[in-house]
Amino acid sequence: MTSLAPPAVGVRTPWEALPTTVRAAVADMLGAPVARAVTQTGGFSPGVAARVTTAGGRRAFVKAVSAEVNPVSPGMHREEARNAAALPPDVPAPRFLGSYDDGTWVALVFEDVAGRQPTVPWRESELALVLDAVGKLSRTLTPAPFDAPTVVESLAEAFRGWQQVIDEGDEGDEGGDGAVLDPWTVSHLPHLAELAASWTGLADGDTLAHCDLRADNILLTEDGRVVFVDWPHARRGAAPWFDLLLMLPSVRAQGGPDPEEVFAAHPLGRDAESDAVTATLAGFAGFMIRNCRQPPPPGLPTLRAFQRAQGEAALEWLRKRLG
Repeated sequence: MTSLAPPAVGVRTPWEALPTTVRAAVADMLGAPVARAVTQTGGFSPGVAARVTTAGGRRAFVKAVSAEVNPVSPGMHREEARNAAALPPDVPAPRFLGSYDDGTWVALVFEDVAGRQPTVPWRESELALVLDAVGKLSRTLTPAPFDAPTVVESLAEAFRGWQQVIDEGDEGDEGGDGAVLDPWTVSHLPHLAELAASWTGLADGDTLAHCDLRADNILLTEDGRVVFVDWPHARRGAAPWFDLLLMLPSVRAQGGPDPEEVFAAHPLGRDAESDAVTATLAGFAGFMIRNCRQPPPPGLPTLRAFQRAQGEAALEWLRKRLG
């Protein structure tokens, strides 16, 4: 399968556009002013995302955003600051160095990980490394190492996408990115909504889930490590297989293998209860399909097309599971 999803990119704010107060706060955290900043293009944040080097030679990764760029992003950065500070040291994530928050601008500073995102379309060898790391991540985060909102609390409404499409009465209308529901989906909407409604009682557990694993949130290092970045959506109370399920549609959408085959062969997937997987997948597919039909958020022009590709891959997987 060829790569279908567009690159996961937002409209980045350059480092030089940061207010002087923000740059000064970063300099205080790093012990010297930033002498060089290289913007990173992967990921959907519309704010600053830069690898920086200070005048003293120290390297770090800085992300910063203001409510003027996107009203939702500062809240996500604040959540990520709390989550990153609470992650245990044995979790393969960048070390959190500090944050700045003046009520408008929020900046986070992490150690710089000398790595790169996986190649897309996905390469078999790199996917094997990541799949193994996802299994280890789930084991490391079970039981959940810190208190966070639960998966069910956070996603119950979002995973009602099929019912929302029914309630909105726009089954045949073009969505925000031109997406039109296919005839099979339209005819099965009531069943999909009913199926998705049952996921909340089936996908709970004692694992802390990242909840947003995609190629642009993963770094591969030269020494073979897999590092998971961007933790604003981390939620507790998930089944051990939850992250694997949410990740595989994006893998498929970016040229990867059949998600059912990958899931069934993975230790986390083999231990999963079939009805729980199908219901959760129905909820996730509805979330992505309904979202991709909305107007794009400020500063995120490719988000809806990426969600559409994920949603279509999830729906294709779901149809296979439903026979």
